[in-house]
Amino acid sequence: MSEYDRKSHLEKLHSERKANTRKKIDEAIQRLIRSNKSINFNSVSNEAGLSKATLYNNSDIRERIETLRNQQAQVPTPAQVKREMDENNKDAIIASLKRKIKNLLEENKQIKEQVKISYGDIYKKI
Repeated sequence: MSEYDRKSHLEKLHSERKANTRKKIDEAIQRLIRSNKSINFNSVSNEAGLSKATLYNNSDIRERIETLRNQQAQVPTPAQVKREMDENNKDAIIASLKRKIKNLLEENKQIKEQVKISYGDIYKKI
């Protein structure tokens, strides 16, 4: 019977578990990127089904997540872009609304004149 080497067996199991963990993390990050979600320790932990301690304790994984998180922080979110567009365009929007109000007031005035004329025609017929 061959000798059982417990140490090599444990090293093999450990390396398999490590590879499986890396695979889960890589897939989770890819899913987060594809769905345009934020990448941070919480989101990767939830998506991969691993503890945050695992992510923090592994230095290269920790560095990767921090790098991705910093890259995303530099890119403005759609809400920020929309807010900036609104602030930049608010003067144009205000001017457009003022023109619309002026046109509506003029139209309202014309309709009131037509109603007066119509009432006068109706009164003459009576």
